[in-house]
Amino acid sequence: MPIAVKDFSWDQNDKMVYLTVPLKGVKTNKVDIFSSEEYLKVSYPPYIFECLLSHPVDDEGSSAQLGNGAVIFKLKKTESIEWSQLQSPDSVNKEIMKQKREEAIEKVHKRAQEKEKGKSEVKRNNEKFSINQMMEIEESDRQRIADLKQSERNKATDDLERWKDEQIKIAEQERLLKEKLQEEKINNKIKKEKLKAAEKENAEKKENVFDSGVRQTGHITIKHTPRVFPTPVRESTTPLEDEWLKKQAESRRVVELEDKDLSEEEKNPLWLRDKGNSFFASGDYQSAISVYSHAIRLNPNIPGLYSNRAACHLKIRNFFKAVEDSSKALELLTPAVPQNAASRVKAHIRRGTSFCELEMYVEGLMDYEAALKIDKNNDQLLQDADRIRNIIQTSSDYS
Repeated sequence: MPIAVKDFSWDQNDKMVYLTVPLKGVKTNKVDIFSSEEYLKVSYPPYIFECLLSHPVDDEGSSAQLGNGAVIFKLKKTESIEWSQLQSPDSVNKEIMKQKREEAIEKVHKRAQEKEKGKSEVKRNNEKFSINQMMEIEESDRQRIADLKQSERNKATDDLERWKDEQIKIAEQERLLKEKLQEEKINNKIKKEKLKAAEKENAEKKENVFDSGVRQTGHITIKHTPRVFPTPVRESTTPLEDEWLKKQAESRRVVELEDKDLSEEEKNPLWLRDKGNSFFASGDYQSAISVYSHAIRLNPNIPGLYSNRAACHLKIRNFFKAVEDSSKALELLTPAVPQNAASRVKAHIRRGTSFCELEMYVEGLMDYEAALKIDKNNDQLLQDADRIRNIIQTSSDYS
């Protein structure tokens, strides 16, 4: 699936526009460049750069140069005016973009045909049939490849937008939780102050009646309500904790598989999780993935299975799968309570690392910062986040 290049840079003067597209370590012999008066494309798998220019240029007077890890376009303006932006606003319109791409290809072919007119009439007539056939085949192949690439780009864009929406929802849930905790803290403080005032008032009343008689002794029976979580009721987030306990209970329900070849242990997701952990510890990541996947089929509501499988995908450099499993683990690790904080930190780190390996450093930094909000005193997390910020800053300075 091609990755769209966004970190290009450009400059201009009265006559020329200079555009630099980084090759990201790809060898120059694997770079495919296409340009016309309005449309530019640089393809160097797995990356691709497309640009619909805001103004037409003189294609004959323009050039593209490969070297020093980048493609440098020198585009000659048709009019001596200052461009307010490089890309046309129509770039976001897929239909117009497709039309401009086809028009550019057609213009290039027409220009090639016009150059061929200078050759002898006899040779042109003899080769006319074969040339037309080849052009039809090439056009069909180009269109097929363009459609395939567009489909992959659309899928990648939809997946990224869906993931961003999920992150917005998670952030909103965390914000509401913080506001609720703050409100409960303030209410508890008010209750404590009222309690102190009442105790003080009762003490003063008792002092006033002390001389009227001898106090009678007595005893008070105190009963404590049993709680699953160790925090007191007045300091806890009871609704969220109850919701987490309900989800934990549901996650222990196992789907019954009618398979006589499976032993009782092989039908237990927790036993399978431990088995996968032992494979992971021995470095057999593919076997660990198979075991975790079987456990997920038995019970798809245990977040640790997805998080552990994401760690395996990260080891074998299957970064897109690692992002997908980490996101699923975070989805199951809700609501956010202290009891699942450590698991949320691991899932954020694994997804953030996967994004960084895919050179999506901004998204990776968001996950590391989310982990730091949970584990504020983790020195290693602080160092990793600073290193990612430096990479982002360095890339911005280069652009």
